[in-house]
Amino acid sequence: MRHRDAGTPREDAITERIIGSAIEVHRILGPGLLESAYQECLCDELSEAGLRFNRQVPLPVAYKGIQLACRYRMDLVVEDLIIVEIKTVETILRVHSTQLLSYLRISGKGVGLLINFNAPTLTAGLRRIVNKFPEFSASRRLGVEPDALPTEEEVDATALS
Repeated sequence: MRHRDAGTPREDAITERIIGSAIEVHRILGPGLLESAYQECLCDELSEAGLRFNRQVPLPVAYKGIQLACRYRMDLVVEDLIIVEIKTVETILRVHSTQLLSYLRISGKGVGLLINFNAPTLTAGLRRIVNKFPEFSASRRLGVEPDALPTEEEVDATALS
C-alpha cells in the first residue's frame, strides 16, 4: 500500500534498488568498519545495479541571497534524485535525521536515505525521509517519525556546537 508521504514511483524504485545494494554490502561486511569502506562498497554495488551517482556532493548554503563560507557535503546523490547519508554509529540520533532533512530542503530533493551500517541488521539502521511538504508541516507529512524530530533544546544545542 502506498502511503501518501511516499515519493514518486521513480523515487520509490530507485530507493528500493539502493536499499537492496546496501543490504548486500551489510550482508557481506557486517557492522564495525569505517563509513569510507561502506561508501566504497555501496558505490560498487550501485554501479553494478546500473545506477548513476555522485560522491561527496557539495551543498552550498545561502542566507538572504548571500553564499555562506560553510559548505556541506552529501555522501551520495543517486540518479540526481536521492540523497544517501552513510553513518556508522551506535544508533541513529534525531540530529542525523534532521541533517538529512536539511540537506533535502536546501538541495530541493524529495527523498533521502539515512543508512547506519553499524546496526546489527541493515533494516534496523535504515531511515527513509521524504521532503515534499512545507517546512512547518506536521512531522508525519515530512516522512519523519515524530521521535526522530529534534526538540528545540537539541536544535539549540546543535547550533551552539
